[in-house]
Amino acid sequence: MNQETILVVDDEQNIIELVKLYLTNEGFAIEQANDGLSALEKVDSINPILMILDLMLPELDGWEVCKRVRAKSNLPIIMVTARRDDVDKIVGLELGADDYLTKPFNPRELVARVKAVLRRGYQPPPPTSETGIIKLGKLTLDVPRREVRVDEKRIELRTKEFDLLQVLVEHGGKVLSRDQLLDLAWGFDFFGETRTVDVHVGNLRRKLGNDMVNIETVWGVGYKISIVD
Repeated sequence: MNQETILVVDDEQNIIELVKLYLTNEGFAIEQANDGLSALEKVDSINPILMILDLMLPELDGWEVCKRVRAKSNLPIIMVTARRDDVDKIVGLELGADDYLTKPFNPRELVARVKAVLRRGYQPPPPTSETGIIKLGKLTLDVPRREVRVDEKRIELRTKEFDLLQVLVEHGGKVLSRDQLLDLAWGFDFFGETRTVDVHVGNLRRKLGNDMVNIETVWGVGYKISIVD
């Protein structure tokens, strides 16, 4: 299967055709699935570079599809829904979606988001030292290998979680606003909201453990990282 294939998962054929029109014009090949179970089968069979995933699907909803895909893969996922509830967006991001769009959407914006997500996936932040090893107390970041250890225990982080942690550590305890974190960890072309930062900080706190590393909320400003004594 073409390595530039994008999987579009939606039960509305008119949405699929619209997305296909704009993305094929950008040089992508498009495969489609109309329900959640078919989407999982397609992910395994065609190995897409990105999935555009509607939430309200027959057989298996988009949340469950995202959860199952994320359990075994870092495949970039852009969620799409007709519902405007912020809770849906937050849940989607917590499950591992890389971005989120609400219907009706401008197809040109979708194209821009697809390109931004793919760029983020292929352009990790550069090392900040010759070795690329960053230490903060018992926390160690190996930037070239994109590995994190706390007290020698390997911690599995997703791409954006690692990027966010690297930014916090590199700024050595300086308080960074949510907008600054979006700029530094996601890039200037990220279309998300500052609530995205809160979701990812929550994930980092859960995975790292507050007894070793403290990502502190500075109310009204943003976040900073510090060593726990």
